[in-house]
Formats: sequence, C-alpha cells, structure tokens
Amino acid sequence: MPVPAVQLYSVRTEIATRPAETLRSVAEMGFRAVEPTAGLVGDDPHAFRDALASAGLTVSSLHGPLLDERRDAVAAAARAIGTDTVVIPAIAAEGFADRASVEDSARRVNEAVRWAAGAGLRLGYHNHHWEFAQVVAGRPAFELFADLLEPEALLEIDVYWAHMGGADVPELLGRLGERVSHLHVKDGPGTVDAPMTAVGSGTLPIPAILAAAPPGAWRIVELDRCDGDMLDALARSRRYLSGLTGLAGLPA
Repeated sequence: MPVPAVQLYSVRTEIATRPAETLRSVAEMGFRAVEPTAGLVGDDPHAFRDALASAGLTVSSLHGPLLDERRDAVAAAARAIGTDTVVIPAIAAEGFADRASVEDSARRVNEAVRWAAGAGLRLGYHNHHWEFAQVVAGRPAFELFADLLEPEALLEIDVYWAHMGGADVPELLGRLGERVSHLHVKDGPGTVDAPMTAVGSGTLPIPAILAAAPPGAWRIVELDRCDGDMLDALARSRRYLSGLTGLAGLPA
C-alpha cells in the first residue's frame, strides 16, 4: 500500500536554497516518497534522482505539462527519476466554461493519455476548484470531464480544491472509486485565497475523506502556502496522519 508522500511544490522555496537539506528533512519527518514538479526536477533529472536516493526517498509521480511541446522532456524526466506516472497539473478555468470547452479539454487529455501509453507512462489529471465551481448542464464541469476521459486516465483528486469548488469530497471519492489513483491531502480555513494549515488542523473532514478514498491511492500531502514555517507544518501533518494508521490504507 502507498506510504504518505509530499508534493515538493510545498517546499519549493526551501529546495531552491538548500535542496539536499530539505529532502533530508522531509525524510526525517517519516515521509518515504515525494511527488516532484517538472520545474523542481530541472535540467538534470539524473542528479535529482541521486539526491532523492541519498535522502532515502522514492517517487510517487511527477507533475508536468504533457499537453504541449514539453512532453518529450517531461516523459524523459519521469523515467529518469523512477516513476511511470505523470500528472497534468491543471487546465485553465476557461477549459471548463461550457460543454464545448469541457469536451475539448477531455479530448486533449485523452490524446495525451494515448501518447503517454506509447511512451510507457500512465497519465493523470489534477483538479483545482474551478472544475467543480463551474456548472455545465446542471452538473459540476469536473463530473462531465471525468465521464469523457478514457478509462486509462488517472485522477489525482486535490481534496482541498474540490471542497472549495463545492464538492462533498467523501461522496465524490466514493463515486469515483478506483479511478482515483492519487490524492492531494491538504487542509485549511476553507477559503480559496487564505493560507493553508497543517493537515488535521483546518476545516476539512480529513478522516472521512481518507476513509472514502481507495486504499491503494497515494496520499500526498501538499500545502500550497501556509502561515509560519512550512517544514513544521509538513511535520505536523505527518504526525497527524500517523495517528490515523489503518484508516483506508494509511501505514504508520
């Protein structure tokens, strides 16, 4: 079963100034895997892989743009750092404005899914709040989008942004079932612009969310921004998750 991981976007500032020390700190918290972004991997993915290995960290997946001319480089980076899964970070809000836009967004992702498969990779999509907040034919745009995706497309549900978009996240996860391969687990005050908090100290029903998710889905802690020290918030998130041992596949 997956161990809790960290989205390294959370510590992008720290990695920019002290990369090796930051990765060691993440490992010392008890995290054993990370989800980098393509930007953090940089131009030398083999060196990045070596830095992860030195810290005792593996890779759950890679966030990267696979919908444009950068996809060859992103695919090569994924293979170099040791993952077979790339997650599209976002499609802009206008891609979910109406049915035609949603259909075009799904078409683009499906084409990328087929391309990725030919490159030996799996492809997922990561949501923000706008896919749920925008309504198409009486349904959240995300619902239509998910229906139009190829069965091979993975879903990485960002639980905070789905909640901000108006979704009942436990109910959503129950309906999506095994299509959900990754979760972004984050918490906070429940507003779009406010800083986030350590997981377990905000307003989201984290235990109910994790219980509703597939046991095999990666649990990836991500705090886009927070008040105070980011590393401390991540460490408190890991301790909180450790207290939920046995809940829907969370090991200690």
